[in-house]
Amino acid sequence: MTTPVSYEIEDGIAVITIDNPPVNALGHAVREGLWQAIDRFAGDDAAKAALVLGEGKLFLGGADISEFGKPPKEPSLPDLVGHIEAAPKPVICAIQGAALGGGLEVALGCHYRVAMPGAKLGLPEVTLGIIPGAGGTQRLPRLVGLKKALEIIPAGGSVAAEEAVEIGLADRLGEGAPKAAGLAYARDLVADGAAPHPVGTLPCPEADDAALEEARAHWARRNRGEVARLAAIDAIEAACARDIADGMAEERRIFQEMIDTPQRAGLIHAFFNERKTAKLPELKGVTPRDVSRIGVIGGGTMGSGIAASALLGGLDVTLIERDDAAAEKAQATVTRTLDGAVKRGKLAEDKRDAILSGAFRTATEYDALSDADLAVEAVFEDMDVKTEVFATLDRVMKPGAVLATNTSYLDVAAIAATTSRPADVIGLHFFSPAHVMKLLEVVVPDTTAPEVTATAFALAKKMGKTAVRAGVCDGFIGNRILSAYRASADRMVLAGASPYEVDRAVRAFGWPMGPYEMGDLAGLDIGYATRQRRATTRDPRDIVPTWADELYHLGRLGQKTGRGYYIYEEGARGGTEDPEVLDLIEKAREAQGASRREFTEAEIQRRYMAALVNEAARVLEEGIAQRPLDIDVTFLYGYGFPRWRGGPMHWADSEGLPALLADIERYAEEDPFFWQPAPLLKRLVAEGRSFQDLNDAQTGDAA
Repeated sequence: MTTPVSYEIEDGIAVITIDNPPVNALGHAVREGLWQAIDRFAGDDAAKAALVLGEGKLFLGGADISEFGKPPKEPSLPDLVGHIEAAPKPVICAIQGAALGGGLEVALGCHYRVAMPGAKLGLPEVTLGIIPGAGGTQRLPRLVGLKKALEIIPAGGSVAAEEAVEIGLADRLGEGAPKAAGLAYARDLVADGAAPHPVGTLPCPEADDAALEEARAHWARRNRGEVARLAAIDAIEAACARDIADGMAEERRIFQEMIDTPQRAGLIHAFFNERKTAKLPELKGVTPRDVSRIGVIGGGTMGSGIAASALLGGLDVTLIERDDAAAEKAQATVTRTLDGAVKRGKLAEDKRDAILSGAFRTATEYDALSDADLAVEAVFEDMDVKTEVFATLDRVMKPGAVLATNTSYLDVAAIAATTSRPADVIGLHFFSPAHVMKLLEVVVPDTTAPEVTATAFALAKKMGKTAVRAGVCDGFIGNRILSAYRASADRMVLAGASPYEVDRAVRAFGWPMGPYEMGDLAGLDIGYATRQRRATTRDPRDIVPTWADELYHLGRLGQKTGRGYYIYEEGARGGTEDPEVLDLIEKAREAQGASRREFTEAEIQRRYMAALVNEAARVLEEGIAQRPLDIDVTFLYGYGFPRWRGGPMHWADSEGLPALLADIERYAEEDPFFWQPAPLLKRLVAEGRSFQDLNDAQTGDAA
């Protein structure tokens, strides 16, 4: 059997190489091979020091996630790290690409570290609902200090090689190839007579109660309801007062607690599913078209964001506006966005200057797009306006170019039908701000060619987006489902809950904002326009939030006017509740003859989520979403659903579909029009199946 760990002597240095593609994960065979290699090194008189390397583009990618939840196999990663640390002669590692999670913990077990330019060193475990479990929370603070450890570990963050050297996480910045750099450092250490330098024997970092409490307050506020980040801080605190053995025991105790939480399951579910959205059977073997030059039509907030996102993804962009003044304004908006990327360290200044001088331009004539490979319109959400744009694109763009619409609701198939090339038309629904939000709904009419769909997914990858395939309907996946759970909130308000009670309950569930706060942020004119657009097709039994229409007519459009559901004082953080809104709602109740009742926080959350899941089941059954995981990813990346809950469909499975269906049937007794159980939900319950079973049937494995 071939081992993934090799051992050879080179100029008195034992070179231990891990070759476990694609990411050199620390699975059982690697751990066992490393243990044996360290034993061999300890007894090898020809080896004065050891160099640990990762073959390929990165050092070690971390623990093998596929082993989580399975019976452990010896040696464990904590024992392996301790075994490396206890080696009687110096152990050096050379880090290229990344040393993440368990990979960094192995590096911390080595006595000396060389970091290659471009490498990232970090502990991302909290993003999977756990904490570092092989000494990361104990050794990292000993090297870099408490405050820096509190910056890195609870954030699940990483530092670049240069910073790693600066803060003491690495000892030297390497030059050339990792092996050559590592050997050079090892020879220097041997020549200097250097002894082993175990990190675990370094003094505990100085305790700082204020820094610990500040970190706890920050993460409790930023990631409401999430437990792993706070648990990581508890483990870091242990490093300030305990020797390495006791600290490791406490870290392991906390690690095991996190392994057993539902949040860990939710976060790992989210981790795997993000990687599955682009794996569609219809795209197997389909080659996307080449896209390097794109056009964006419309330079408002959305169009400028799309342009900036494309530029940051390395694409050439021409932005079309109606006149010179609008084009100049769009140019300034894109420039500000790129400047922001420079300030955040996401873009080098010279790269920004090169983009603005060569890869980006504005124009007022569509003929400037004659050589573009793809164009995406981001104009006003009006069918007549969009079809006019597409008629022009159809005329000026080269054969084979992709024509995309950024519509949030409109019928992409109807837009495609107005062109002479419907096979080239697709929906690319970006979320605002487009240069920040990761979700991209790829809306695919029946007439779209498979290679155009593949092109959309390839474009998403270039732009750093997570793409989800959606079918054509009003609102596609996300906005269609949103309209249902927002309607459930309006029903609860009409029945007696205040919008402020709803918002508080929704935030307590883990959403970043409640529906009425979100309405104020987006603008109440948006909601009013949507209701007007749907007025002709609305069922007379539906409930219209007349108080929201009244707020619109009063000019209370939300944050942009200083008043909406909330009052926004200049300079204040957030909004304050407004008694006048409650008066408007009370008048609506009287006008509609609604009786008033109390709602508990738990009941608000349950109804809100039941409406979401019920409509999501309809979206699945109609084929608008192909898999429950696509809905989960849509809500994680487009709507702020709490990631630690895994997504709404994962949440539904964890709650139990029979109990959820029973609640919906109970709600239907009071409101049979709105609370009609989705046929798919009823069928899954009858068959004893889950939404995850549907995922597995499509992907062939479990998430």
